Amino acid sequence: MSLTTNSPGAPLHPDAILDALDPEQREVALALTGPVCVLAGAGTGKTRAITHRIAYGVRTGAYAPTSVLAVTFTARAAGEMRTRLRDLGVAGVQARTFHAAALRQLGYFWPRVVGGAPPQILEHKAAAVAEAARRLGVSVDRVAVRDLASEVEWAKSSLISAEDYEKAAASEDRPPPSGHDHQTVSRLIAAYEDVKTERGVIDFEDVLLMLADMLGSHPHVADQVRSQYRHFLVDEFQDVSPLQEYLLGLWLGDRKELCVVGDPSQTIYSFTGATQHFLLDFPRRHPGAQVIRLVRDYRSTPQVVHLANDVLRRGRVTNALELVAQRPSGPPVAFTTYDDDEAEAAGIAARAARLVADGVRPSEIAVLYRTNSQSAAFESALSDAGVSYQVRGGERFFSRKDVRDAVVLLRGAARSADPDQPMPEQVRDVLLSAGWAEKPPAARGATRERWEAMQALVGLADDLAAAAPDDAPATLEALVAELTERAAAQHAPTVEGVTLASLHAAKGLEWDAVFLAGMSEGLMPISLAETDEGVDEERRLLYVGVTRARDHLELSFARSRNPGGRATRKRTRFLDGLWPDDRRGGTGRAQRGQARARLGEADAALFDALREWRSSVARETDKPAYTVLGDATLAAIAELRPGSTAQLARINGIGPAKIDRYGQTLLSLVETAGRGA
Repeated sequence: MSLTTNSPGAPLHPDAILDALDPEQREVALALTGPVCVLAGAGTGKTRAITHRIAYGVRTGAYAPTSVLAVTFTARAAGEMRTRLRDLGVAGVQARTFHAAALRQLGYFWPRVVGGAPPQILEHKAAAVAEAARRLGVSVDRVAVRDLASEVEWAKSSLISAEDYEKAAASEDRPPPSGHDHQTVSRLIAAYEDVKTERGVIDFEDVLLMLADMLGSHPHVADQVRSQYRHFLVDEFQDVSPLQEYLLGLWLGDRKELCVVGDPSQTIYSFTGATQHFLLDFPRRHPGAQVIRLVRDYRSTPQVVHLANDVLRRGRVTNALELVAQRPSGPPVAFTTYDDDEAEAAGIAARAARLVADGVRPSEIAVLYRTNSQSAAFESALSDAGVSYQVRGGERFFSRKDVRDAVVLLRGAARSADPDQPMPEQVRDVLLSAGWAEKPPAARGATRERWEAMQALVGLADDLAAAAPDDAPATLEALVAELTERAAAQHAPTVEGVTLASLHAAKGLEWDAVFLAGMSEGLMPISLAETDEGVDEERRLLYVGVTRARDHLELSFARSRNPGGRATRKRTRFLDGLWPDDRRGGTGRAQRGQARARLGEADAALFDALREWRSSVARETDKPAYTVLGDATLAAIAELRPGSTAQLARINGIGPAKIDRYGQTLLSLVETAGRGA
């Protein structure tokens, strides 16, 4: 299903737009009028379907581009939608987040309705929440402030006032944050609003609330918005909060031109007020709605898709779409048990390094975990393994000083650019003074991070040049315009490094290889998930993690937190019946096949030699083979090829006693295999 044009951005014939789609996606594109509900599973091409729907509507004359408002939940997703529409030859469609669209409208109408400029937006709630707590005499630390700020956001997104909070939280069996009772939180919400009023600021929820009030109270404002936007599309509709749904209803009025897209199995933001209720209840609330299901998974291998379906099937998750894999068979999903967190981080770093050596780009590898506090161990392990990484959720790319300085240099160079010099060469010349070089620096840390950021700009320049038609080559001015647009949407270019991210932050992204780490009770599901609904959401979160992988997927957990600690952890209940049988030390046939399948040809030969050696030791000692060394340990030896006792000791499953007994023999086998290779 590839779509090619003679030149990027050239308008397409309507038939060409439809030809790029599968039957269900085509059904979406043809559903141009009336209420439409698209239930789209992970990897089923929903963005393709909805952007082609808009493009088809524009090309057939059903829509004026400026009458369409497409709303999604992240600036990155909105930017991607605009890029795809541009590539389809459609300009003028507004694709924005809820808050960006609301802020634009509020900024336009405020001077006309209220007068003057709208209030300044409070970027972060923490300071105002802390001040509210101080006024009430409530003792809080930084963690409590963060939790209380999240509770304020939940209440406002759920359209719950301070007066109604106590009753609403109790009725939903919502535990109070940081040990404070519901009555205290209710008082704090009221005090928080007072602090904002005194400071003359509003928060992001207020942007939606104030616009909704303006639309509801001033008919001429509502009429003007509705005359501008006649066709609405909302992506990720399972993440809509009551506040957002309320604003959407005011935008729509009594019209029916609404298309929503979502997946109930990916509802993972209930803590912010999101609810899948609006998606699942859409046909009842919009009589006559056309419901279309997208279940063909083009992203992941059958092995990954099978696990994803099984994760949901074994739980209480209802209304789940069963995905149907469309790609050829791939490597088996790997399951690994480690002794401790340090061993898990080192093992995953070694696997990532091997994937990079085998030709997988670092930017196509991700390590995903439940809590941000888990990232430190992987940062250290990847650094030790010499593998570049980036932490998603850290400092934004376009907020970095080195990136801002580089953009300033490029903007200045664009004013006097040599039209005869290829744009990528100009970019390289400019960025030489900003920390870029042909080869990456050997040093780690800030120096390497700066080079990688500059290299991302170089890569974007190369991509733009390659996409430009021969008769209109890309210019430095065009690159600066692209960077300006991306900065506004926080749509960063690809940085070549393994991505470290929480499962929540990974939503909407995908990689060739994904490591799901920390798959143990207490982390997955998180210990804070005390209700059935909370546990169900944690299962959906695991499903989201699984479906991020295209080809390689490995799930792991550590039996203890620290080296030498008690092995008290248990793997997550969500994988009961799915994790290969490890009752015999991990040497069952399924796990053995998986361990070998992960290795290259030379490493697999060493793995087989190590297994033969283990069999001979087992016969001599009259003990089961798995008591000598497990298959996972043999695979790690074959993969890492230790050259010393110290390196051997770092491998999971080899303690001092086994090093004394088998260490020299193992090193000899590795050395012999190395000579053979």
